[in-house]
Amino acid sequence: MNYIKSQPRSEFWHCAIRRKLKIPKSTTGSNNFVFVGQNAILFSTTMEYLSEEKRNELKAELEYLRTVKRKEVAESLEFAKSLGDLSENAEYIQAREDQAGAEERIAKIENILKSAVIVGKHKAGIADVGSTVVVRKQGGEPQKFHIVGSEESNMAEGKISNSSPLGVALSGKKKGDTVVFESPKGKAVYEILEVE
Repeated sequence: MNYIKSQPRSEFWHCAIRRKLKIPKSTTGSNNFVFVGQNAILFSTTMEYLSEEKRNELKAELEYLRTVKRKEVAESLEFAKSLGDLSENAEYIQAREDQAGAEERIAKIENILKSAVIVGKHKAGIADVGSTVVVRKQGGEPQKFHIVGSEESNMAEGKISNSSPLGVALSGKKKGDTVVFESPKGKAVYEILEVE
């Protein structure tokens, strides 16, 4: 086993267990690994973690934007141009804004898909991207969270980003551990009851 020196932990936002993830070769130049037992822990500031379902959803959205939305925007631009003076043409200005928004979203999705790490089934025991963790805030009721990439996070569904304060604090921890982190409301203390 090779040991690779890593940078200080404070410089990293994302953590994943390498042997559980499919890591694109294009991202390995900017990654740092720390070996813990048989697991190579990967830290990166550039990767997006996605489930297979979210990747498929983004691919479908990208296809829609490239085919349907671009065509709709082009037709709107042509119509607006036919109305005459472009300097005071509200329809033209709106169509240009729609075009810019669509192209920006296309570029963002392409970038996410290019650098994404697809998270598969997770082995219980250590919290990381793909884990479901049951925690109890000091003096509170148990809560269940699923750790996901930032593109999928949704607190209403119990999905927290791996780069959120709680997500970062939980990464690499196991059942019985206590995590302390700074939340927007101040210092928070959680006990990990279960990691699935």
